[in-house]
Amino acid sequence: MSTASARVAVRRPQDVPEGTPRTRRRAALALLVSAQFVVMLDTSVVNVALPSVQRDLGLGPAGLAWVVNAYVLAFGGLLLLAGRAADVLGRRRMFVVGSAVFTVGSLLAGSSATEVGLVAGRIVQGVGAASLSTAAMSLLLVMFPGPARAGAMSAWGAASTLGGASGVVVGGVLTGTHGWPWAFFVTVPVTAFAGLLALRVLDPSPGAGAARRFDGLGAALVTGGVLALSHAALSLPQHGLTSPSVLAGTVLAVVLLVAFALVESIVPDPLVPLSVFRSRALTAGVLTAVLGGAARASTFVLVALYLQQVMHLAPQTAGLAMLPTSVTGFAASLVLLPRVLRALGPERTMTGGLVVLALGHLWLARTPAAALYLLDVLPGLLLVAVGVALSFTPTTMVVAAALPAARAGLTSGLASSSTQVGSCLGLATLTAVAIAAGGAPDPAPSSLTGEGFAAAFRAAAAVALTTGLLACTLPRPRR
Repeated sequence: MSTASARVAVRRPQDVPEGTPRTRRRAALALLVSAQFVVMLDTSVVNVALPSVQRDLGLGPAGLAWVVNAYVLAFGGLLLLAGRAADVLGRRRMFVVGSAVFTVGSLLAGSSATEVGLVAGRIVQGVGAASLSTAAMSLLLVMFPGPARAGAMSAWGAASTLGGASGVVVGGVLTGTHGWPWAFFVTVPVTAFAGLLALRVLDPSPGAGAARRFDGLGAALVTGGVLALSHAALSLPQHGLTSPSVLAGTVLAVVLLVAFALVESIVPDPLVPLSVFRSRALTAGVLTAVLGGAARASTFVLVALYLQQVMHLAPQTAGLAMLPTSVTGFAASLVLLPRVLRALGPERTMTGGLVVLALGHLWLARTPAAALYLLDVLPGLLLVAVGVALSFTPTTMVVAAALPAARAGLTSGLASSSTQVGSCLGLATLTAVAIAAGGAPDPAPSSLTGEGFAAAFRAAAAVALTTGLLACTLPRPRR
């Protein structure tokens, strides 16, 4: 090797792919985290706009619930399938397709004048989000291995935290100033530009193509199982644990998921090889992702409702009241998280984050009758923001470390679907707790009381602490 070549080799870290300029990697990272920001933004942007949507379209309680649930069901149900498709068909290709589908769904939802049109647009958004999110995460895991991954995942976590928290802010401000359709239109230029930019800055990374068989039956079974389970959970707050819809959905989910496990054990090229769960780190990581998602899910939705229903703030005021959460979560993810990860590793970082998250929930559970925002709400929100920042990204890193880079799509699908299913189950269960504890005559989220909110936040704290204890048992690989 010549001296010049040796100097080049020294300057190029091992985790930088051959032939990939550093500036292009930075642009790719910015693109990937921006996509995740939009996906997380859309999970919460509609929450503050729901009262306006209900008034303008004349929706009943069931129709209003479907405006939220249609996106959640499509997104959560298709994450595993989208992850597999990214491995087989190509990650950049799935990113571009996801961007296009998400853009179309946003346009449909924002321009809808009927309940059916709005729900259809939300379903299309969910399909695009599943493809976009899993492709973005799998690309990030492949492009940033080794020491570079902690920094990249910190940026990913910052985008996720900022997107989820600022969705409430953006939704409130846009709904109060321009009307609820702009809560959907706001993402259109971002996703449209992301799809075009991906063709320039992302590696084509062709998939396995014909060399890998696509497990269609397994994909159908697991997607149906996750959809059935999510639907049962989403029906729980309004219909109760023993209602036919909840029981039927739960039984159907169990049957489909058991059938999925049987199919995966016999097909030659399974969607999710069951052998991967022999890894204790992966199994425990997936479980902590489910429980952690349940603990984190309640915060932004329940606080947005609390500010409007108990403190009687206007939508735009409630949105602005959540702004410190966005700023704190973003700063914690970019500044605090990388340092804590280097010092403690992802396992201990996750445990600490879940403890901080529980403390934030306990503070919010105080909810006195004459609550003051600066004393009774803001400190709890800031603790929750830090707890989410310190627990979300390390969970994904634990799952990613248990699988090889060739299965980046599967890693992304498992991590994302576990968190999303946990979020769905957690929000439904905690809303049901709030309804039961509040003693409201109308069993719907629109009738929650201060006592109900307090009970929900206490339950969320208990889930966070339980998950933290589980995280303590995770094996700590030598770093």
